[in-house]
Amino acid sequence: MPPGERLLQRLSATRTFARIAPHVVPGLDRAVHRLTRGKVLLSARMLPGVILTATGARSGQPRRTPLACLPQEDGSWIVVGSNFGRPGHPAWTGNLLKNPEAEVSWRGRDIPVRARLLTGGERARAWRTALAFWPPYAAYQARVSREIRLFRLERR
Repeated sequence: MPPGERLLQRLSATRTFARIAPHVVPGLDRAVHRLTRGKVLLSARMLPGVILTATGARSGQPRRTPLACLPQEDGSWIVVGSNFGRPGHPAWTGNLLKNPEAEVSWRGRDIPVRARLLTGGERARAWRTALAFWPPYAAYQARVSREIRLFRLERR
């Protein structure tokens, strides 16, 4: 692992990062993604990422959220509702629970997907994969009493 990546992982596991990042990272990602017509996602320079467009659970309006993802061999993606280790579930996870039909922008292409909350053994396997992919997820889980939600986004 390159030294810069190790430093980034250590920093992202801190409570300070958890307080600041949710207010900075998503907006910056959305702006750069829009300006480059879907070709660039800044956070994807560190981790693979998608822009998820889901229907708001209460508003019914489209909600765009940049997310780190774990691309799968079958063409699906695993996304982790870590909320940077903050107490509540991120809003996008509630949106997917109510409205699982969504869309991801992946490498400049918009792809319709259906979200499925992972449970049981499937969730346990995906969680192990997520921890190998991004070890700070363990610090996020240790800080919260809720079980972090994991979803599989499957192409429709």
